[in-house]
Amino acid sequence: MNLNLHKPLCFFDLETTGTNIAKDRIVEIAILKVFPNQNKESYTWRINPGVPIPPEVTAIHGISDEDVANEPTFKELAPKIYNFIKDSDLAGYNSNRFDIPLLAEEMLRAEVDFDMKNAVKVDVQTIFHKKEKRTLEAAYKFYCDKNLTDAHSAEADTHATYEVLKSQLDRYEDLENDTKWLAEFSAHKKFADFAGMVQYNKKGEEVFGFGKHKGKKVEDILDKEPGYYNWIQNADFPLYTKKVLTAIKLRKLTTKKI
Repeated sequence: MNLNLHKPLCFFDLETTGTNIAKDRIVEIAILKVFPNQNKESYTWRINPGVPIPPEVTAIHGISDEDVANEPTFKELAPKIYNFIKDSDLAGYNSNRFDIPLLAEEMLRAEVDFDMKNAVKVDVQTIFHKKEKRTLEAAYKFYCDKNLTDAHSAEADTHATYEVLKSQLDRYEDLENDTKWLAEFSAHKKFADFAGMVQYNKKGEEVFGFGKHKGKKVEDILDKEPGYYNWIQNADFPLYTKKVLTAIKLRKLTTKKI
């Protein structure tokens, strides 16, 4: 089944130095862009992360320090990557929890204003887990009857994810062939940031999703305890989370003036 798209959908996958969204770096990114007319365009970039790749991580994805020593940095590639995806919706495997937050961090470190508010985000892993609860390799075998022989290669994973989503639409009649619907189905909770540290309550208000103020309105805490905002800005939190909190703070100040 072909995807029913309203605008391009970019399947992407990252290989990184680790799993810490705030600290780790991208060493490879692959993007498969599928257009509404079903044409496809694909790019893969190796990236010098500027920090050592731990041996235990190299053992997983096979990319060593030597492999990326002469590759461009993310800051050098960021404008090209952003221009390629900025008109698109996004899709990936565990992308809502990992790939998108980490990509946002890298973009902000590269001083690219990563704003994808108008993009919907389809997480194929979530659809799979809601239906079958297995890994990407198992999903590829289950839905496509193929073996993912090059797992943890970003390029192989993006193509496998694309094929899995199409097969999911063929298999489950209750799945709508609509990117926005799939994004809502594959979402967990609604977050104001990518890391899930600023969430929405039932009224659609931003609330903290962590720490001593978990569940409390962000506006109220920033108003009553301004030092909490300063602590977050100076601590080891994701850059995008800091950006969201700053926007909420500025919005509150603007409202007061009015």
